Amino acid sequence: MQQFHRALIEGRADVPRVGCVIEVETSYPRYVVLDATGALLEPVVQYLRDLALSDNHPLTCRSYAFDLLRWFRVLWFLEVPWHRATEAETSALVGWLRVTANPQRRRRNPDAPPPESVNGRTGKNYLRVGYAPSTINHNITVISSFYAFHGHHGRGPVVNPVPEASALRHVLAHRDPDAAPPVFRRARLRQRVPSTEPRAIPDAMWDELFAAMTHDRDRAAVLLYVSSGARASELLGVTPADIDWSRQLIYVVTKGSQEREPVPVSPQALVILASYLDRAGLPPAHEPVFRTRRGPEKPLSYWAMRRVMQRANEKLGTNWTLHDIRHTAANRMANDPALTLPQVRVILRHSDLATTGRYLNARVEELFEALQAHYNRLPVEQRFAPGYDPEDFKAVFGG
Repeated sequence: MQQFHRALIEGRADVPRVGCVIEVETSYPRYVVLDATGALLEPVVQYLRDLALSDNHPLTCRSYAFDLLRWFRVLWFLEVPWHRATEAETSALVGWLRVTANPQRRRRNPDAPPPESVNGRTGKNYLRVGYAPSTINHNITVISSFYAFHGHHGRGPVVNPVPEASALRHVLAHRDPDAAPPVFRRARLRQRVPSTEPRAIPDAMWDELFAAMTHDRDRAAVLLYVSSGARASELLGVTPADIDWSRQLIYVVTKGSQEREPVPVSPQALVILASYLDRAGLPPAHEPVFRTRRGPEKPLSYWAMRRVMQRANEKLGTNWTLHDIRHTAANRMANDPALTLPQVRVILRHSDLATTGRYLNARVEELFEALQAHYNRLPVEQRFAPGYDPEDFKAVFGG
């Protein structure tokens, strides 16, 4: 058993991809986990049912289901029952996730740029092959919540297999909301997540990206993204009933709160959207306005819109993402002197003003013209008023 643990941590063993997550007709839960024989994992079903009844979004339950499936695959490989798991199994999971390849990032093009390399045009890194530190932290957070739920009902191991940060719990329990964010050590096995600044698309490169769009549907989509700051999935769910043409508003269902909220958009975006709908036809009032162009007509999915961006990137030699367009909208609004930061927060639907404030930070790439003017500016020549001798100034002030 110790050899299996060591092999997982050092990346010399791979966990078989057995079991799966499926969507079922019941609402509580909407997603369940099956083992290698196709049987329901009842401990996971109980936890996901409680998660759904606690008014969590179905996609949250889906995400948690995949995290728990990953955990159970490790337990099955190590032949450890779930109710006997210890911190050693959590260490094995973290070690395996740090070295194994993420199947969602498998590259099929042999000429694709190397993982984690930097794109020379955008300055952005390409994704790594393995799992991101935030993904690993999320996975062990879900496992900790899973065992806390069963521990509340008297099931599972006596000690939660995920180490806890007692200092963090103490600080958050007595935190003054007006005080500066506290500094504390992260718990064992938690990964260090690098702090990165939002990456906005410079104006010149934005013009290139817009020109690379070959259809009114795609042009309308990117203009709505950059003028509204809506998230990718939010905009793709907009229906004809969600468009207020006269007031230049669209209504989106906000991620997280799931509330339908108005968002202003630019007149140019609505003009191109009207041109697209004039050619494609207006869908039913309850159907999304963005539709597929090939095959049976159906709503445009996030992955299809992501593929639109990929084709543009291949043409331009860039690696922009849909979320970069939201960053671009936020950066433009936050640095517009006609808009206040609280107004931008309302438009972007941020829960915290500090999140909006991140877009006030200037980046060197965006200061190119100002820096060039600074470098080319001639030094100021020192002059004296008529009648004064420069030698007298040197005698008095030195130099």
